[in-house]
Amino acid sequence: MISIIYGLLLLIAPKSDSLRPVLVEDWWQIADNPDLGSLTSSDQQPVDFGIWQALDGTWQVWSCIRKTREAGKTRLFFGWEGKSLQDHNWTPRGIQMRGDTSVGEEAGGMQAPYVIKLGSDYKMFYGDWNHICLAESRDGKNFTRVIREGTPALFGDPTETNTRDAMLIKTKEYWICYYVAHPNNDGAIYARTSTDLLNWSASRKVSYGGHVGKGKLWQAECPFVVQINDDYFLFRTEMYGKNNKTNIYRSPDPLNFGIDDDRYFIGSIPVAAPEIFEFEDQWYIACLLPSLDGIRIGRLNWVE
Repeated sequence: MISIIYGLLLLIAPKSDSLRPVLVEDWWQIADNPDLGSLTSSDQQPVDFGIWQALDGTWQVWSCIRKTREAGKTRLFFGWEGKSLQDHNWTPRGIQMRGDTSVGEEAGGMQAPYVIKLGSDYKMFYGDWNHICLAESRDGKNFTRVIREGTPALFGDPTETNTRDAMLIKTKEYWICYYVAHPNNDGAIYARTSTDLLNWSASRKVSYGGHVGKGKLWQAECPFVVQINDDYFLFRTEMYGKNNKTNIYRSPDPLNFGIDDDRYFIGSIPVAAPEIFEFEDQWYIACLLPSLDGIRIGRLNWVE
């Protein structure tokens, strides 16, 4: 998931109840299918990722690479660096993080990093297959797990299978962490709230079913929420690959985008696992290549 510096997710714009995102489709590729050395597999794919600007001004992207030769669930984090957001084919930085069973993580279970900058610290929220976990950095490049009671896990619930794909927004009252789980193979978007990023509320389902259907794990993945004035836009991925598709919902309530109804649905775009952010007065969208062998960026506009 993108990893956006806090403060970049709020757009000051009129009439948010009529706004919708439109792709410019001027794509450029920033990451490819990397060389993992002895862990490289012919089947591997870079999937959910985070993107953020480090302390030195460079841009970082870490992707979950799945179907590698890594033990267990086959997933690990690989990173790239760009000197400019507009650069093509960013420089590979190698394997950045692997599942650590000594602190309770699932072997090969690394999923979907997301980074915010809060004060002088960078905070990374990521999945270990069963939990949402926390790591920190001072430079935005080198991250260390935040270990409390022997684990970096913030939350996870036996009823929420494969807790993953975390992303956060800040409201006036609290932080909201959106994430995905699929108990009984039934995918949905969940949320929890916190005032300190360490202690989290019980979970609640915030997006599920509707015209997309239900009963499959992939029908609600990769949540990303953008606030515009008093409205919240949820980007919810339905499909990866050549027929990639993300559905968009606009709601006045950041904890309700529709349960078994489409009252907040406003349209779809042909992308998967999108990360949306503003930089120097321009909005961008980063997402997977339809071929699932890299990551791309393009401009995005908000129109009435």
